[in-house]
Amino acid sequence: MTKKILAMFPSSRTPRMDSTRLASAAAVLVLVLASLLTGSAMPRAEMAVESTPIAAAPQSGGGEIAPSSRPTMDMAARHEREIEALSANVARRYRVATEASRGLVALAYRAGARSGLDPLLILAVIAVESRFNPIAQSDGGALGLMQVIPHYHKDKMDSADSVLDPETNIQLGARVLKDYIRRGGTEVAGLQLYNGSSGDPDNGYAQRVLAEKQRLRETLRHERNHA
Repeated sequence: MTKKILAMFPSSRTPRMDSTRLASAAAVLVLVLASLLTGSAMPRAEMAVESTPIAAAPQSGGGEIAPSSRPTMDMAARHEREIEALSANVARRYRVATEASRGLVALAYRAGARSGLDPLLILAVIAVESRFNPIAQSDGGALGLMQVIPHYHKDKMDSADSVLDPETNIQLGARVLKDYIRRGGTEVAGLQLYNGSSGDPDNGYAQRVLAEKQRLRETLRHERNHA
């Protein structure tokens, strides 16, 4: 075996090799002989290379916000401005305490995010149904801000839920409205189902709600222009 290995390299009778090639050949020979004596295979080149840790992404210095988080921060700031503008408008129009109206508008935004509904649509329904009175009750048994009839929507409620609780009422009302819009196929049809007046050819209820929604949108447009 050793003779075969030595035969791989030029003998002293061959033309003279430069010092670099001789050193390389000698190193290979030593590795081969060592592996034969120890019975182990030659180490693979990739195993000898130390793994280099991946450098962490550079972070913004000086307390700056990383670029990827800026859209979320901008959206939150925009919603905060909208809530302030709408709550001030609701407080004036419906004679509701400013702090209370701010809380109700914020709940509508939260319900909109969960249900996929425009929060302005939720606020418009509240305005038409109860004028932002959380303890309103109709002759037909509809309760709270969005005038939900608990008997018809037990499948969407926990047994401990109180329909007169503003957050529970808005979340439940938003879920019911979302389901009716899906069933009706359009926003107008869904609103008519929500009101129980799907047979009205004039869609009177839907028109009132959408007119209120447009008024709220104008409030936000005015606020943006002013800002």
